[in-house]
Amino acid sequence: MLRVASLLSAVLLLTPLSTARAGDAPPAPTAAPAAPAASAPVSPELAYGAYQAGRYLTAFALATNAVTVKNDVKAMTLLGVLYSEGIAVARNDEKAAEWYKLAADRGDREAMFALAIFRIEGRAGPRDRAAGAKWLAAAAKLGHSIAAYDLALLYMEGQLFPQDFKRAAELLRVAADAGHAQAQYALGTLYKQGRGVAKDMREAAKLWAASALADDAEAQVEYAIALFNGDGVGKDEAAAAALFRKAALKGSAIAQDRLARILAQGRGAPKNPVEAVKWRLISKAGGETDLKLDDFVNALDADTRAAGEKAAKPWLDALKRPKG
Repeated sequence: MLRVASLLSAVLLLTPLSTARAGDAPPAPTAAPAAPAASAPVSPELAYGAYQAGRYLTAFALATNAVTVKNDVKAMTLLGVLYSEGIAVARNDEKAAEWYKLAADRGDREAMFALAIFRIEGRAGPRDRAAGAKWLAAAAKLGHSIAAYDLALLYMEGQLFPQDFKRAAELLRVAADAGHAQAQYALGTLYKQGRGVAKDMREAAKLWAASALADDAEAQVEYAIALFNGDGVGKDEAAAAALFRKAALKGSAIAQDRLARILAQGRGAPKNPVEAVKWRLISKAGGETDLKLDDFVNALDADTRAAGEKAAKPWLDALKRPKG
């Protein structure tokens, strides 16, 4: 099943490109640090470099200068980021939205994406998913991979738009080709299911492999299952076991269950009943039902079960602790 990813957790990708555009000069920011002298270089690249280096006051001053002197679009977006994050200046969502809107109206895809998140989150105004989706579509059209992924989720959700898996697959392809790991996982799942695209386990496995390499736990599980069964990819139980272990250590209950089966049977990894008990208890606490594996555990001698329970205890204690 495809994950339900939150649009609110998307990260703004800053691309320090110089794209000064014609247009009316935006209003000067209020309560800003002093801008550099007129002889200082006017370059959004320098402003972004300062931002990425953690020199936020310098970034603010350089961005302000670039907007004032060159009406630079990327500098407008950076000012939006600084106001949004409350660094170098006091956080001001309204001011951030103003800068994002100025840059978005001039064609900056990063500003479009940021503005979409503002609308969806209800920052600097009421929540407006429809307006947010329009800005996502605008950013996706210009090749913004996260915007394409988020927009695909909306098409799969089928609430804001009519459900359209074909369009979702097209958008996921844009993001997947740009290296977006969650999009690779999601598109692989559509190929597995044959939804929006022709069913193709080879393509599904290829996409999951790329996503698993980027350390996506859900993709690691799906690719491991494909490897273990030889479905869409050459059968390799040892490689599958290694991937299940990686995902299990990240907390995937499905991976923990599959790893327990492998250790119980000795397929892909040496048989280890104690470790099998450990991972079965952990996966069970995570909500996985596996009656055959439970029968295996119950048939073991008391000492083996006790050793497995002892090994699982730190994990089980951690699961019981309140989150946050």
